[in-house]
Amino acid sequence: MIRVGCATPRLRVAGAVAMLSVLTLAGCSPSAGSLPKTARERGAELYEGNCIGCHQENGAGIPGLYPSLGGSPVVTGDVGALARWVVRGERPAAMPAGRYGGVMPQFAWLKETDAAALFTYLRSNFGNHAAPAEAAAVAAALAQP
Repeated sequence: MIRVGCATPRLRVAGAVAMLSVLTLAGCSPSAGSLPKTARERGAELYEGNCIGCHQENGAGIPGLYPSLGGSPVVTGDVGALARWVVRGERPAAMPAGRYGGVMPQFAWLKETDAAALFTYLRSNFGNHAAPAEAAAVAAALAQP
């Protein structure tokens, strides 16, 4: 056993517990060789980083300002219309103008794979059970003039 100056037994135990915690967590940390994220995990990251401020953690939105994503025909309907709305700001027919006071920002920086991951997350959360979005469908929708 290594003695540390005037450390009391209580401090030695606390130090040992802290070291054990660090070593345990280090074994759980992602490494360069870890598996790639699933579309759902990437979608969750994108939602948390870009959408949660308006649509809230539970996807319920803010009444009168930002729509709920649960049961939304825009979210669960045509992936192409959803892509054009989120990426380009083209309002889909399922979302009448003037219904909400907030403005949907355009996310033109989203790559097709990221947009598909985000849409897959939206379509499978908040009570939604729609099919996953495919990057090819997003790309095709955004290729339309």
